[in-house]
Amino acid sequence: MNDYTEYSDVLQGVCPFGGNTLGGAHTSKPTLSDWYPDRLRVEQLHRDGAAANPLADFDYPAAFATIDLDELKADIKSLLTTSVSWWPSDYGNYAPQMIRMAWHAAGTYRIADGRGGAGQALQRFAPINSWWDNGNTDKSRRLIWPIKQKYGNALSWADLMILTGNCALEIMNFPTFGFGGGRRDAWEADDATYWGAEYIENSNPDSYDAMVMRSKRWRGEPGDEDYELEQPLAASHQALIYVNPEGPNANGDPAASAVDIRITFGRMAMNDEETVALIAGGHAFGKSHGQVSADQVGPPPEIAPMEAMGLGWKNPQGKGFAEYTMTNGIEGSWTPHPTQWDNAYLENLFAFEWEKTESPAGALQWKPVDANAPTTPDAHLEGVEHPLMMMTSDIALKVDPVYRDVCLRFLEDFDYFTQAFSKAWYKLTHRDMGPKSRYLGPEVAAEDLPWQDPLPVLDHEVVGDAGVVRLKQAILNAGLSVSDLAFTAFSSAVTYRDSDKRGGANGARLALAPQKDWAVNRRTVDVVAALRGVMDDFNQSGPEKVSLPDLIVLGGCVAVEQAAMASREEVEVPFTPGRVVATDEQTDVPTFEWLAPVVDGFRNYVMDKYTKVAPTVAPEQLFLDKAALLGLSAPEWVALTGGLRVLGCNHDGSTVGVFTDRVGELSTDFFTTVTSMDYEWSKHDEAGMSFTLDDRVSGRTVYRATRNDLLFGSNQQLRAVTEVYAGSDGHARFVRDFVAVWNKVMMADRYDVKVG
Repeated sequence: MNDYTEYSDVLQGVCPFGGNTLGGAHTSKPTLSDWYPDRLRVEQLHRDGAAANPLADFDYPAAFATIDLDELKADIKSLLTTSVSWWPSDYGNYAPQMIRMAWHAAGTYRIADGRGGAGQALQRFAPINSWWDNGNTDKSRRLIWPIKQKYGNALSWADLMILTGNCALEIMNFPTFGFGGGRRDAWEADDATYWGAEYIENSNPDSYDAMVMRSKRWRGEPGDEDYELEQPLAASHQALIYVNPEGPNANGDPAASAVDIRITFGRMAMNDEETVALIAGGHAFGKSHGQVSADQVGPPPEIAPMEAMGLGWKNPQGKGFAEYTMTNGIEGSWTPHPTQWDNAYLENLFAFEWEKTESPAGALQWKPVDANAPTTPDAHLEGVEHPLMMMTSDIALKVDPVYRDVCLRFLEDFDYFTQAFSKAWYKLTHRDMGPKSRYLGPEVAAEDLPWQDPLPVLDHEVVGDAGVVRLKQAILNAGLSVSDLAFTAFSSAVTYRDSDKRGGANGARLALAPQKDWAVNRRTVDVVAALRGVMDDFNQSGPEKVSLPDLIVLGGCVAVEQAAMASREEVEVPFTPGRVVATDEQTDVPTFEWLAPVVDGFRNYVMDKYTKVAPTVAPEQLFLDKAALLGLSAPEWVALTGGLRVLGCNHDGSTVGVFTDRVGELSTDFFTTVTSMDYEWSKHDEAGMSFTLDDRVSGRTVYRATRNDLLFGSNQQLRAVTEVYAGSDGHARFVRDFVAVWNKVMMADRYDVKVG
């Protein structure tokens, strides 16, 4: 670009960097993804890095420990009952809207890949900050800014939002189960997480404009056997946290709504009782807003005018707030006392028959048939009363037989309901935080809960340096191959997800159901049995003990050291003992099933079910996703894969993608082969899932490969890194980098010895 072009664009109001115009309508220039929509976006591995984080060197746990939590909570509670003129509180109390803010921050969590949740305060950024279902949560965050400003960096936005939700419940006489701090804020928009194929393309969408695109995430119709929500999604429609409160596609069908509720709440790891507790408990407070038609409300924060200063959904009607407030289009409250904890929601739901009606904004809702039913006060106009309101998703709890039974149980025992909601709220707001060792503060609940993947306390002396030397020799004497040892250690650790901090080697859940029965782990069974023998012999010889997970990881260290030595590089792979063994009782089998890989490019595994249907996502996209969940950079991804290939770590022991005749030696053969022009690649099947590498001169097939192998020569960003290791001077660097990323994966879940 020459100077004339640059300044010419500026004079015409066009950003020279390809973004918005400097004023007026959005006219972005085409991006790489516009030109090449199927390209593998490897750069997603580097989002939200240290360069974006002004607190990259900040010790948050130490800073959080300096906060007087009682003082902080008192400040929050005082704010909740102090109304401001620019956004007056409903009923003189901001608590209900703060519960909604916290709920919607946490409610994006999904069990399939562990993404979402409140852990990074991503509600502040696109796209979540501009989802229609998050209407006016921007006001809630601005209201608590004085608290954030007072406590500064010692209090993250993520922790403040959840703590404010807890304080809101407490001032309405609800006993919370606990609070754990320790959430770290993100510093940029999340453009990597897949939230669904639908989109809202105009700045003033109808309440649920995306519903016309339903087929993009749902298969079949409610009641059909094949009715299924696309993986890994949890919300029933784009821009929602859970389900459409008016029913699927706003159809007003409570039974169909119940089906959607069960699927979506199940996708975020809630059972039927927890689901009812959250809905019934949450709707005990506050009101829904629907006084103004959705098409009158201004654009969401991300595309609002600059003078709005980050606030969106400006309402042009009346005062624009208070009795004119608009959120989801439904108007009214569920109970006569919207700012106190009671059982009125369930009492009203079952005491009266309900009929369909419409809100002032035109949204479908329900009102009592009985004219003598209790009323609810107006949130702003003194002396004005309104009929109670229910949503289609509320009536669903009454018509679904399982939900109905839970509701009746809660109606009979209010104390039980209170406890159920308290624990479900704690799970909702902490589910994505990982092990309890990451929780900070004096209000962390003492009870170990199944969804926290608890581990026993270390109760023995761990192995020391001399013991490690003895164990390494014992492992070598056990007759296990380098390939099998490396594969087993990696298989124990690769379940880790940095999204919700689940999985990993600690606990040795590789040896427990369901992981021991996964097809991808069949090679590990005999290796684990042999290592148990080594463990038993060692543990009888002295006070030091080695646990099974430590021995599995140490076996991998031995394998890597032996493989490096075979390639004429001497290394010592770091090993940190202290892992413990989980029990069956501490392992929540249904939720751990979600960690089973569909595609694992590291071990060249593709689930049989995936190959029997027409895949909508290419295997390499899922490989990238797994690299992201492991927290890898592009260079780490390349080094780790290349090393695993030459170590022979395919799930089935095959030579597909191995590209070497020196299996078990930490060579650069994978990289030199995938970048070589001596060979020609050809499809082995029509779908392009498998390939052959043929000698250009003789035509002889030399190797076979999958898409997850060719990726490192075909994708330009990955090839650039691959070429570093394929160069004549790349071997020593590769061994060093492989050892580093190997240790990173083995230590990914060790929150008992690291901060993060």
